[in-house]
Amino acid sequence: MICQQALVNYQLNKILSRSVFFAKMETCTHVFQISGIKIRDEKRVLIQGIQQLGGKYIGGSVYQNACTHLIIPQVLSSEKFLAACAAGKWVVTPDYVLDSVKNGSWLTEEPYEVAISTGSSAAFYPVKQWREKVASGRLKGAFQGWRVLLMVQGSTRRAMFKRLLKAGRAEVYHCPPPSYASITHVMAKPVTESSKSHSAPCYPVSHIVQHLFGTESLLFGGQSNRVDMNFNITEEQEAHPADVKENFSTLEAELKTYIKQVGQPRLCFLEYLGYHDPYSPLAQATKMDFSNVGCMIECGLFTEALDSIRSGVYPGLLPPAPHLISLLEYAQQGNATSVFMRNFQQVLDKLLITNPPWMAPKSVKQYFTQVLQCPRCKKGLWSFLETAIRYSMSSEETCHALPGPGLPTLLHFHCYILTLFLKIFQGELHSVTAGEFVQLQGAPPASASGSLLYRTFWTVWERSTLLSSAVKQLMQLLIQAAMTEYAERDEKQKLHLADTLLDFLSVLVEFWYQQHFKLNQTLVDKGLKDLSEYLAVISQDLSPNILVELVIRVRSTRLKLMVADAIFRNLCCRNGCTMGDEPLSLKKMVLFYLPALGSLALSPSGTRLRTEPSSHSCTSQGTDCSTVMLVPLSPPLGLPAVMLKWSIALVYMNHGPQNSLENETCSEKENIPRGLNRVNAAGSVLLRQTDGHGRVPLDLVSEPSQREELLHSAQLGDTKCLRNKATEVNLPLLEAGSSLLSLLIFSYLRETGIPHHTPTSDKHHSLGYRLVRALERHSFQKVTQGWADQRAVRLVEDVETLWELSQGKYQGQVSQGVVECKGENTQFLMKILEDLRSRGEALVGDL
Repeated sequence: MICQQALVNYQLNKILSRSVFFAKMETCTHVFQISGIKIRDEKRVLIQGIQQLGGKYIGGSVYQNACTHLIIPQVLSSEKFLAACAAGKWVVTPDYVLDSVKNGSWLTEEPYEVAISTGSSAAFYPVKQWREKVASGRLKGAFQGWRVLLMVQGSTRRAMFKRLLKAGRAEVYHCPPPSYASITHVMAKPVTESSKSHSAPCYPVSHIVQHLFGTESLLFGGQSNRVDMNFNITEEQEAHPADVKENFSTLEAELKTYIKQVGQPRLCFLEYLGYHDPYSPLAQATKMDFSNVGCMIECGLFTEALDSIRSGVYPGLLPPAPHLISLLEYAQQGNATSVFMRNFQQVLDKLLITNPPWMAPKSVKQYFTQVLQCPRCKKGLWSFLETAIRYSMSSEETCHALPGPGLPTLLHFHCYILTLFLKIFQGELHSVTAGEFVQLQGAPPASASGSLLYRTFWTVWERSTLLSSAVKQLMQLLIQAAMTEYAERDEKQKLHLADTLLDFLSVLVEFWYQQHFKLNQTLVDKGLKDLSEYLAVISQDLSPNILVELVIRVRSTRLKLMVADAIFRNLCCRNGCTMGDEPLSLKKMVLFYLPALGSLALSPSGTRLRTEPSSHSCTSQGTDCSTVMLVPLSPPLGLPAVMLKWSIALVYMNHGPQNSLENETCSEKENIPRGLNRVNAAGSVLLRQTDGHGRVPLDLVSEPSQREELLHSAQLGDTKCLRNKATEVNLPLLEAGSSLLSLLIFSYLRETGIPHHTPTSDKHHSLGYRLVRALERHSFQKVTQGWADQRAVRLVEDVETLWELSQGKYQGQVSQGVVECKGENTQFLMKILEDLRSRGEALVGDL
């Protein structure tokens, strides 16, 4: 049902994210590696200077193709130096960075380029020569055209020579070479008879240096034609993040920029960009005489009046509003022919195309506000829109009595009115978002305050809140439409009216978000949360599969995310399991939502469980608590993950409400063995029993080891229930919960854009790589200490969760019974979790 579409969207999102990443890489002109500097303080100063000037630093002891500059204090026999020379990269002294910092911007590199001294007054510049050849395009690398058979003992040494040769654009093969490869060089260490037996010339590895620096290499004062270099590549220590004080603050700034880019509006309607006739500019209007139209209307000649107006609609020219209002009133009476209704709709469409209110002055907005209201009641835009919705639902609760019940021509007309309103609101949304991200040529700046969408859904006093009175009524009508359409049609049919109302909701949410997120992010977050929770509450009477269908059809990703979260939590709460109120994060979904899914699978079918403790539950001492009462409990913070799985505290065995607290400690020890047997048999449902004081069983056990043992027994019991009592598994509820959780995770990944794995050659520029590197050496609290942006903090926590998932830390959060469920949506959720684990493995693999 949702599997294929969600998976395709997810893959497209990953491709788009990579495209953005490569675009950023091309703009960075100073990417540094450092070699030969062992003093940590000196290295720290250089890295700070690089970051201060906007450059990038790549650590590690091996050469990386992504670097553009290598810093060395003097000529070295290091892999990085030889590879940078072969690749034609800048090789400069540390003074280049230090002097650039003093200058405040990057200086030219030539005065700092490394030269090789001969011991006399002369010096030569092989590094410069290779760099100029590569820069001019004469060569791609010092070893271009070489096809090398590499015969070097030791895997580490062989890998180093391979990187060095490939940096100079050589093709490298191992023995035996493929039949299609025409070998030009055999590089051996040591040179043996076997290495000489090939058809190509055989050289010692020192030939690499001789090729780079000439046959009379004077490197390190060598005076012989036979230059023998041992290539003892030392492991260079990277500057520790703790020594680079700006590292984490810089990371926060980069995360803020990243979040801003990810948060760009995606609900843009580009088809409304050019809603004017290119041959009739907006500033050019034709004068028309509409005086006869009024007379025709007075005489009841509505069709003739409509024909006159049809011929007079041009850009910049608006027919008199009273004439259109009279025609609209006639259309609502139910006496108009289908031809008249069709022509009237064409007039309104042409009016919108030639004079779009989102690209027009304030007078045009006022014109549409006057026309698009009930011609009889004149109560404004929302009243007219609400009437169109209610009539489309065959409801009699309209602003005034309309012909009915449900005349086909009027039903079609009011559905058209909904479409017309939606087009206007979509155009206004695009106009607002285009003001940020698209430069409209010749268009006036968009004014959100005077937009028709604002006037429809918010009064002057409500504009700081998303959940206005009109928005509440829209959501109530949405739920009524979903219930009506599912009751009257096959569930597999499309929800036409509900889809339209969901589009209204998506557009107004995105519009309101764009108007407020820069001013007050906290206000925006609260508004989205209030709206989604209100929708979850009023939709409680809908079946879970209808709720899932509604969430799937939400176009706005941020709205889909919030609604899926609210409905999932509400569904869990109604079935005896609640989550905390902390902000949504990947860790929260793993620690709380996945275990709650197992609880949904064990919920009784066809019954709604109570969410309040009963005053007469387990009231007599010594009773066995035969009645199960599920109570919502917030998970206690700081407890082990296995305890968070059930969001409860410990086992109540043979304790009545009259037992004193002094006797409970002794009694719990005596009853633990019996408690294990019971929990192992009944599962976690036993741990949710309450006594007369509202205490759950785990409240009575103080030993952490006993708590974990009981919780483990509960997990085993739940698994047995799912395996051995398949008929008692609430499969519809499990499937609905899996669908909601899949949508939730997918929308969260798309909305937050958690940094992911990048190609190997560019991994050190990856934001994800640097986050994992920081978390590898420091705790999450240390990395985010002092950060003010909570969104950046949550993003770091999400990366940490991916890392922990790759290490199998949260495997026990999903009960075995859920894993083994054959339901389509549950299986798709398992694939999403496996993909999360793979993403974490890819990030860790970069290390």
